[in-house]
Amino acid sequence: MKDAVGLYLRTLRHLRPSQVLYRPVLRASRWCVANGVPTLFGAGSRRRLPPDPCWPQSFGPIDGAAPPAPAPEGNRFLLLGEERDLGSPHEWAQDGASQLWQFHLHYFEWAWAIEDPDQFATLWRSWRENQRLGHGDAWSPYVASLRAWTFCGIHRHLVAGTDIEKPFLDDLAAYTRYLRLLLERDVGGNHLLKNLKALIGLGVFMQDHRSVRVATRLLQRQLRVQVLADGGHYERSPSYHCQVLGDLIDIEALLASAEHPPVEGLTTAIDRMRGWLGAMLHPDGDVPLFNDCVLVGTERIALLRPHRRPPGRLTVLQPSGYVVIRPDDRIHLVADVGPPCPDDLPAHAHADCLSFELSVEHARVIVDTGTSSYAPGPRRQFERSTAAHNTVEIDGVDQTEVWGTFRAAHRAMPTLESTLEVDDRIEVTASHDGYERLPGRPRHRRTWRVSPDRVEIDDEVTGTGRHTVVARLHAHEGVAVATEPPATETQAVVACDFGRTAPARVVESTSTSQLPLRLTATITT
Repeated sequence: MKDAVGLYLRTLRHLRPSQVLYRPVLRASRWCVANGVPTLFGAGSRRRLPPDPCWPQSFGPIDGAAPPAPAPEGNRFLLLGEERDLGSPHEWAQDGASQLWQFHLHYFEWAWAIEDPDQFATLWRSWRENQRLGHGDAWSPYVASLRAWTFCGIHRHLVAGTDIEKPFLDDLAAYTRYLRLLLERDVGGNHLLKNLKALIGLGVFMQDHRSVRVATRLLQRQLRVQVLADGGHYERSPSYHCQVLGDLIDIEALLASAEHPPVEGLTTAIDRMRGWLGAMLHPDGDVPLFNDCVLVGTERIALLRPHRRPPGRLTVLQPSGYVVIRPDDRIHLVADVGPPCPDDLPAHAHADCLSFELSVEHARVIVDTGTSSYAPGPRRQFERSTAAHNTVEIDGVDQTEVWGTFRAAHRAMPTLESTLEVDDRIEVTASHDGYERLPGRPRHRRTWRVSPDRVEIDDEVTGTGRHTVVARLHAHEGVAVATEPPATETQAVVACDFGRTAPARVVESTSTSQLPLRLTATITT
C-alpha cells in the first residue's frame, strides 16, 4: 500500500494543476451527456444544417489516399492483425477483444476503404442502433474525434444522396457540440490535437466558422507546446510523430481548400517535423521504435513527404533527445539520449534511456522490442521496461518507474555529454541519473564509437556498493557481437505491430561486483 501511494505521488508531482482539475470535470460532463442531464452540450449550441454540408472537392485527406484499415469482408473485420466476425445481427461490443481493438472498430477508419454505399449504410445503421451518445468506448472523445473526421471524409462518396444522409448529417451535427464540451485538456498531446482536428473538419463541413476559429486558436497554442525546436513531437514516439504530422498536413490543406485563414506557425511546424522525420528514418524507409511505437509503413510515410536525410555523418536532435550516426552509406544508428516523455504526459514513455537501434546495409540488426499491446498485463509491463531495450539495467530495476498501463513515476533524466568526429569514427557519450535513487547512487554513462566496420559500446556505471549490472542487445540472427564480460544468449520476442510478435535473440552481458565497473560490446558490421 505504501509503495502504491508513493508511485501515485511520484507520478502526480509531474502533472499540471489544470490536468488534475480537468479530469473530474470532463468525466462529469460526459456522464451528464450520457444520462440526459442538461449541460452546455445542448442549450444554445444547436445550429441548422447548411444547405450543402461537405468538404471542398479540392481537398484530399491522407486517409483517403492510404486507408488506415482494410474494408470489412461481410461481417468480418481485420484490425490490429486480429480478425473478428461481428455476427448477424452485428455485435459491436466484442467480448474478449482488447480495448484498443474496440477503439479501432469504433474509429470507422475502415470505412475509407469501402467502395459500396449499401455496405456502409448497412453497417452504419447497425452501429447507430446499438450506440447511445456518451456511453462506452465508442464515445471516448479520442474515438469520437477520429470517427467524426472519417464521417466528414467519406460523406461525399458513401452517403451523399442516399437514404441515410439526413440522419447521418443530424448525428454528425452533434459531434461538434460533444467534442467542444469534452476536449481532452486533461491528457493533452496527440489526443487533444485529434479533438481539434475533428472540430476543424466538422467546422468546415458544417460551414461553422466559429468552431473553426475556436479550434485553430487552440491549435496555434498547442503547436508551441507540442512541436519542439528540432521538429520532433514532444511525446518522443516516432509513430505518434507521424500521426501528428499527418494531422497537421490535413488541417493545413483543408483550411486552404476552404479558404479559411492559415494558422500562424502551422507551415513552419510541418516543415520542421518533416525535417525531423527525414533525419530519423532507417534506410528501409520506416521509423525507429522508441517509446510506444509501431512501424508506420512506407506508403503512408511517403504521403507525409519527409525531407531528405540531412548531410553529414552526425545529426544531433537535442530538444527531442535523439542522435543519428551515419559513418557511411552502410551504417545507420539512432540513439535515445533524451527524456522519456513530457513532464505532464507519461502515457507513451518507456524505460529506454541510452537505448539504440542499428541498421546495416538497409537491414535492421539491433532492434527495439517495440509495442504490441496497450492492454494491462505482463506483456505491456515488459515492453515498457528497461530489460526490453538495448541499454543497461541495474539490480533488476527500471531506470524510469513505468507502471500501470500509461503511467510513469520517477523518470531518468539524461545528459548528452559530448559528440566527436575523428577520421572515420564518430563518438557520442551520454549519461542518465535514473538509478541514483538506488543505494550507492549508481549512474550510467554510455559511449558509442561508430566506424564503417564496427560499433563499439562502452558502458560505465559509477557510484558505490555492490550491484548487478546487465547490458542487453536485441539482435537478429547472424549479427556478430563480442562482449566483456562474456555474454549469454536467450530467446525473446519483439513486436511487429499491435497484436503481432516475432522471435528475437537477446545478448546479455552481466556483472555483479563493486562499483564502479565497465562493460563493453563490439558489433562487427
